[in-house]
Amino acid sequence: MPCEELDIVWNNIKAEARALADCEPMLASFYHATLLKHENLGSALSYMLANKLASPIMPAIAIREVVEEAYAADPEMIAAAACDIQAVRTRDPAVDKYSTPLLYLKGFHALQAYRIGHWLWNQGRRALAIFLQNQVSVSFQVDIHPAANIGRGIMLDHATGIVVGETAVIENDVSILQSVTLGGTGKTSAIAIRKSAKA
Repeated sequence: MPCEELDIVWNNIKAEARALADCEPMLASFYHATLLKHENLGSALSYMLANKLASPIMPAIAIREVVEEAYAADPEMIAAAACDIQAVRTRDPAVDKYSTPLLYLKGFHALQAYRIGHWLWNQGRRALAIFLQNQVSVSFQVDIHPAANIGRGIMLDHATGIVVGETAVIENDVSILQSVTLGGTGKTSAIAIRKSAKA
């Protein structure tokens, strides 16, 4: 399934946020802080991830700097996030808005944090990549090794208990449900999950 243009996904998210803020004034400031004040999906994602993964050791502002550094170096991560949003919107019958994964779904958040960790891992910044992996595990109960290779158009449905090992390869357009372990055999060979398979 081809991914919609990044701008189309982001424009849908902004339109939904405006409508939601009008419908529920009690959440208007939430929609403004998380979506409406941001000029693009990368900015909204960096804000969301920073606030979800902040800790006394690494405050939100420091995490946001790392996320924005990664996005500036590899904008493809933002395009992949748009494809992931579209995948959830298309495949999950409980999701009727593009904004839902970005605002509320921990599987989506874990996947986007993995993408940052994977970038760090490939930059040789493995200590920080492992730190983020741990924060994701603690915050979302999802454990994705930063060395794993994951495509785009991915849906981690419910996500609790998903473990993706270092040697796992997940191709484009795959859905994974909660309590699934991929890899983790202690062997160096990779396990590949293809589009035709749903874990």
